[in-house]
Amino acid sequence: MEYRALGESGVKASAITFGAWAIGGWMWGGADRKEAVEAIRASIGEGVSSIDTAPIYGQGVSEDIVGEALAGISRDQVQILTKFGMRWDVQKGDFAFHTKDNDGQELDIYKYASRDSIIEECENSLRRLRTDYIDLYQIHWPDITTPIDETMEALQTLLQQGKIRAAGVCNYSLDQMKEANQTLKLASNQVPYSMVERTIEKDVVPYAIETQTAIIAYSPLQRGILTGKIKPGHTFAEGDHRPTTKFYKPENIERINAFLDKIRPIADEKQATLSQLVIRWTIDQPGITVALVGARNAEQAVQNARAAQIQLSSEEMNQINTSLSELVLAE
Repeated sequence: MEYRALGESGVKASAITFGAWAIGGWMWGGADRKEAVEAIRASIGEGVSSIDTAPIYGQGVSEDIVGEALAGISRDQVQILTKFGMRWDVQKGDFAFHTKDNDGQELDIYKYASRDSIIEECENSLRRLRTDYIDLYQIHWPDITTPIDETMEALQTLLQQGKIRAAGVCNYSLDQMKEANQTLKLASNQVPYSMVERTIEKDVVPYAIETQTAIIAYSPLQRGILTGKIKPGHTFAEGDHRPTTKFYKPENIERINAFLDKIRPIADEKQATLSQLVIRWTIDQPGITVALVGARNAEQAVQNARAAQIQLSSEEMNQINTSLSELVLAE
């Protein structure tokens, strides 16, 4: 496994980090708690030292599972990455969307990142995670109702108190990153990035390279479509959000699978899965520090971690990129 610096914070994370959204069950059609715990522990056994979670993932469920999975593991051997700013328990801030929890109960979600809310959320996360500090604390989505400097000042307070080791953001635009950096040196920005979603290459990645800010790429497998396992006519569990995204339109499922067939021989030659090839490609991209990859069970977790063992030559990268340039998705 490779371990990479999160900006200039002094915190390092594994290049492949366990993404714990799906294990919270929410928006993923449920999840098995026992298998989730085993998946995290299997990842750690393969050298994955970092786990990324958030309170909103199952409304505390994901963080609680992470806390259970890490019990008995030396705290300085793992890095816990979590977030704040998505509230389901208060009606304040910027209304985000209406949804249902894992039990089918109606929920309104708000983007809220005031100073007092952040301090409260941090304490709640520490309790669920069963730890006394968080390695990287990130605002989950921008909150247009709270000044960015207020949010960053709260993070500065938590840094001074030793409750967090590094501060980052998620889903911040270039302008938002610049504004945040006026108050606090950001360690990272967590943003969507995959072979089929490369918007951040236009401006966020160059700025991150310039300012030595880590880019944490989420959904590098585009929520499963780049595994090659999702075929036309695939049946999704009730509550699974993926069919509502453009990548899961029937015509795009066909086009993405056709692209994957073109690069499959490279994976086969390396005795690797398509998922492993895609993950390796992702962490080899300029400016990309970490790829978050979820797993629902131990087998998936082990396979994801072993993507770090693959090496791609410049010729192989060119071959993949050429095939990728020919892929055009329907909007």
